[in-house]
Amino acid sequence: MVTAAAARDVAAGTPDPELPMLTVADLGILRGVSVTADDVVVTITPTYSGCPAMREISADITRRLKGAGCDRVTVKTQLAPPWSTDWITPDGRRKLAEAGIAPPSAAPRHSGPVPLTLTRPATARCPRCGSARTRQTAQFGATACKSLARCDECGEPFEAVKAL
Repeated sequence: MVTAAAARDVAAGTPDPELPMLTVADLGILRGVSVTADDVVVTITPTYSGCPAMREISADITRRLKGAGCDRVTVKTQLAPPWSTDWITPDGRRKLAEAGIAPPSAAPRHSGPVPLTLTRPATARCPRCGSARTRQTAQFGATACKSLARCDECGEPFEAVKAL
């Protein structure tokens, strides 16, 4: 049987299928790994409740742990507290920027109901030149958790991870 630390290392190295430059640990969705005499239990939190990648992430974690010698693997989903882009590690933010995807800014903090605002969300910094002079060109990118933007300084289009 594998140790809890070894099982965590294996699970933590699982890449996100939508952002393959990031692991589940980089994204902050790996919540816990425990090992019993019979089972390895991995707990993950989706980036949002309808995330289509969760099934693939669960299957990949299971496949990796079984390949590391774990006979029984259970992957649980934990919805509370909800995931926040603040959980993306500094290494994950660096990897996003290196891949040309703007990492999210700090998530807005609210206590109680989320207020309705009619102002545009803060723009992302350009991952290529670092300029803050950017504009959103589409609310959704290749996945629902990303938007499309263009830099007014260097003119390059880029994707940005939405702050949640």
